[in-house]
Amino acid sequence: MEPIQQIRDQEIAAIEEFAAKRDSMLAEIRKVIVGQEKAVEEVLIGLFSKGHCLLVGVPGLAKTLLISTLAEILHLEFNRIQFTPDLMPSDITGTDILQEDASTGRRKFQFMKGPVFTNILLADEINRTPPKTQAALLQSMQEYKVTAGGATFPLDLPFFVLATQNPIEQEGTYPLPEAQLDRFMLNIEIQYPPFEDEVRIVMQTTSVGKPSPGKVMDGPAILYYQELVRRVPASPFVVEYAVSLSQKSRPQNPAAPQFVKDYVEWGGGPRASQYLILGAKARTILQGRFAVSIEDIQALAPSVLRHRIIPNFKAQAEGLSSLDIIARLLTEVKPSADGKETK
Repeated sequence: MEPIQQIRDQEIAAIEEFAAKRDSMLAEIRKVIVGQEKAVEEVLIGLFSKGHCLLVGVPGLAKTLLISTLAEILHLEFNRIQFTPDLMPSDITGTDILQEDASTGRRKFQFMKGPVFTNILLADEINRTPPKTQAALLQSMQEYKVTAGGATFPLDLPFFVLATQNPIEQEGTYPLPEAQLDRFMLNIEIQYPPFEDEVRIVMQTTSVGKPSPGKVMDGPAILYYQELVRRVPASPFVVEYAVSLSQKSRPQNPAAPQFVKDYVEWGGGPRASQYLILGAKARTILQGRFAVSIEDIQALAPSVLRHRIIPNFKAQAEGLSSLDIIARLLTEVKPSADGKETK
């Protein structure tokens, strides 16, 4: 057997195994979380794409429970930080503590690691803390390391940040700047459950007994599947479509549709194109498929572009949100059979 064919067969077997593990993960999550299928899928996409997620939803929709359950079934260390106006950067990264050596009696500074040194970090209500503290997460999210006291400390991998925002509490909050928003791969909206799901939630949470999800995967397996995601093929046709969506969301682009020029202040940057493809690759193997499709790009476009497309004043005055603009963008920007986007 040719080595290339052997590698390909190994990858096909790995993707089939991963799809089976995905079913097991969902089964364990459903023991605790009722509904929210789309949000759960996108959190898994973010994790296996080696990205980070911003969860937006009103209080009481099980955002924290979803994340802690995910950490439990993946056998990962989990830390939660409640962001408050008085939180300091050192409360996240850690600080130097003066300690005395029992054997020599000499004192020296020793770095005490903060809660960022974990595998899954929940940054709860990240918009309730000042920008100085919000920025303490930037290096960790981008470079997977922390610099403090003149020394740099690597983080254990996998490292996955999920931040939450409360959309209805704006007083006393500090909105994330666009540069930091861009570090989040997906902006996932957590919605109110439908009637049947809410009945199940109430029955499950007001009775005796607590479901206990089982372990499905561990850290080394996650790292392997994160690498597998990058080996999933995406044709130039699909990549060109993803790049076209991002480029035509920018009003400065001469090829952008007129409605983008009329209603958009800023569009998606190159990270949007990269995350559309990476997310589509993760979605592909989570569903047990072997190649990225246009439908994968379209399914992820709202969550990838929602926080990257900034509506201008005219759009806000007319009640248009970034999701409205994305929906129209998906309607007007179409791929064609030759790999070129149709006019």
